[in-house]
Parts: sequence; structure tokens; C-alpha cells
Amino acid sequence: MSAMDVTIYHNPRCSKSRQALALLQEKGLEPRVVEYLKTPPTRDELAAIVKATGEPVRALLRKQGSPYEDLGLDDGKWSDDALLDFMAEHPSLLNRPVIVTEKGARLGRPTERILEIL
Repeated sequence: MSAMDVTIYHNPRCSKSRQALALLQEKGLEPRVVEYLKTPPTRDELAAIVKATGEPVRALLRKQGSPYEDLGLDDGKWSDDALLDFMAEHPSLLNRPVIVTEKGARLGRPTERILEIL
């Protein structure tokens, strides 16, 4: 697999994100690193990432240390479209790390989950 095939949405301040990046590098990969708080994905990119995980939008929402509670996102009234809008507006709502390859995307929690798409 070439470096172009792997992207990690990364927060260098997060230990799980650093672990995921280290695991990718141990596998001989040099992923494209997107520090999503500095360079947030667009709403369309977020939608594609969620689709590639095969999981619901809520599975990629970060609850702790984000505006999740302030925005009342635990309320079931929010549609997936609305949640994507919130994530695009508030990048800290994206849980991390998220790894994307041609085989799909995974939230790296636990870190070993990313092995499923390598």
C-alpha cells in the first residue's frame, strides 16, 4: 500500500491519535496526515467518511471536550444531516483518530480497529 492510500484525521494532542499514527508507521505506511482542527474536512468529506465507516453519524461524534453537550446533540431529534452540519461547523465534534483507506474508514478506538482496513 502506498502513502497515498492512507489518510489519518489526526489531533497530535490526543494519545489515541498518536498511537494510531505510530501503528500505521510501524506497518511501513506514511499516511497523509490531516490535522482536522487546523484543516477541517468539508461537510461532503465528513459524509463520505461516515459512509465509508458503515456506522451511523453518531458513532463519529466526540462527546467529551467538544460542544456536544452545549449544542444538545444527545437529543434524538437531530437528523444525520443536522449532525453533519454541526460537525462541519465545529470540527472538534469529530472523534479521532479516523483512518481512511480504499478499504473503508475506521475510528481508531480501540487503535487495533484500523487494522481492519489496511
